[in-house]
Amino acid sequence: MEANETLYQHIGLRSPNLTNTTVNLQENFEIDLEDTNWILTSSFIIFTMQTGFGMLESGCVSIKNEANIMMKNLADISLGGLTYWIFGYGMSFGEGPMSNPFIGVGDFLVDPPVGDALMGPVFASFLFQLSFATTATTIVSGAMAERCNFKAYCMFSFLNTIVYCVPAGWVWGSHGFLNKLGAVDIAGSGPVHLIGGSSAFASALMLGPRLGRYANGNAPLPLGNPVNAVMGTFVLWWGWLAFNSGSTYGVSGAKWQYAARAAVMTMMGSFGGGCFGLLFTLIRNKGKAEVMDLINSILGALVSITAGCFLYRSWEALLIGMIGAAIASISAPLFDKMGVDDPVGASAVHGACGIWGVIAVGLFADNPIPLETTNGRSGLFKGGGWYLLGVQTLTAVCLMTWAVVVTMALLWIIDKVMPIRMDPYEELLGADLTEHRIRHGQVGVSRAVSALRPYHRSNSVEEVGGIGVNTGHSLVVDKLKEMQTNQKNGVALRMFTNNAFVNDQNHEGTYKNGFLNKRPGNPENELHRALDSMAHELNGAKFKHGGPSTSGIAPNIESIKGKKLRELSAMELKDAEELNASQDRFRHRFGENDYKRDVISANTHLRWVD
Repeated sequence: MEANETLYQHIGLRSPNLTNTTVNLQENFEIDLEDTNWILTSSFIIFTMQTGFGMLESGCVSIKNEANIMMKNLADISLGGLTYWIFGYGMSFGEGPMSNPFIGVGDFLVDPPVGDALMGPVFASFLFQLSFATTATTIVSGAMAERCNFKAYCMFSFLNTIVYCVPAGWVWGSHGFLNKLGAVDIAGSGPVHLIGGSSAFASALMLGPRLGRYANGNAPLPLGNPVNAVMGTFVLWWGWLAFNSGSTYGVSGAKWQYAARAAVMTMMGSFGGGCFGLLFTLIRNKGKAEVMDLINSILGALVSITAGCFLYRSWEALLIGMIGAAIASISAPLFDKMGVDDPVGASAVHGACGIWGVIAVGLFADNPIPLETTNGRSGLFKGGGWYLLGVQTLTAVCLMTWAVVVTMALLWIIDKVMPIRMDPYEELLGADLTEHRIRHGQVGVSRAVSALRPYHRSNSVEEVGGIGVNTGHSLVVDKLKEMQTNQKNGVALRMFTNNAFVNDQNHEGTYKNGFLNKRPGNPENELHRALDSMAHELNGAKFKHGGPSTSGIAPNIESIKGKKLRELSAMELKDAEELNASQDRFRHRFGENDYKRDVISANTHLRWVD
């Protein structure tokens, strides 16, 4: 160890023939080859936490919004990652001449050239910090779930880097005023989780609760997919090990010992939180174990242990985890009583527990000799006096205030450009359908469409096929059923010419799309003959081309006029679809008179309740 410590003096990593570098690292980021490998590996594992957040959040919301929450996680990485590269990293760790205790300036658009002795360390540092930044942004998406406009959220995700990167520089940047005061946060209870949780609280507060959320009291709503939520927790648990042990920024010198300690203390904290959560949920629910109670307890413990993950003894980690779990379990229903609707409990788990995690360092921290993590100080209970506790408390207050104020300002500005709250119509139908054209079965969407028809009409919602449904197959089956019905009713069937694979002047090439689509017609097989007779419709032929009608006679468009859409056959509906494509109303069910009747009824008898 002594040899390694001698090697790891602050001599820098620049080559003797390079006197300048395009990017500088703060002192504690001077890392060697071993350290770089450790940091990169940890970064890759931390990135999997995005999967965990996505699964947990999608499991907590209703099924009709689960794809939307996953899309928001994708946006967080894509948009938030881009802005972090453009200006976020520089605002946190920039060491330009204009850097000041409030904000870093410099090192924007990180891209050290070939030949720069710090190219490897800089890229490793950037990737590690990027994983932290995207995590802080993703925390917010769960709190805004089920009522946030997706396009407005993308704008928020693009700019939310500002909320994270400035306070991260206060704590971790060499320029930061909290860093200079001696603030300690190893892996981000404050800059990541407290910032994310406070931002989540502000977002939920500004958006207001989901429609009908508190109509039947404050009890939690049913989970969309409890198994997904639990699986997401396991993925987060796994990623948290890299989150905390990777924050030693290497394994050289004595750092490898503290990396091991960080991993074990992380697990010890989660054990304490899990045990408390099991006991709490069984007592509160009279012998029944609620999924979210246990999940929030474990995650609250992990958040709490993060700031001082290698500064504690085992029993202290257990105690800190248990207190964190208690805070999460008490805070979540408290926020609901305040009317702050946070579907995934991010405000309680990351916000409230983040405060405890930062303050716990001031109480229990050891001085990690020979590392200078705490600047030689210890916590109050270790004989270090009140100074560290005071700095940690100040850190928590500063971070929380910044996140709440800046998030509110950011959302207010975005709302002036684009409404950030979903329209009630879209919220009731679900973002999966209205934002992403994904229609789930048996989740109340059809019932919602029927109830909302007098108030709002869309020419696209009913056309969206159910998720997992092959609409092409459904069309064929509908046509076959219609043929069978017509045959039973004595209507002459149009068919069976067995010429589906022969070109004609009106539909040249339409029957030979696909290199292997050369099945010969089979007059002995009724199914093949029926499918062959549908070739015009299945390949897009419409009335205007003179295709066949259900009666075998050339169609007349006038023959369908005057009929209500609900009276048309399946084939007539498909042909009428083109004629009605520009009409902003639900097709297939109602005619113009029905539309007028609904409008009159809505205006005279019904009123929308916000």
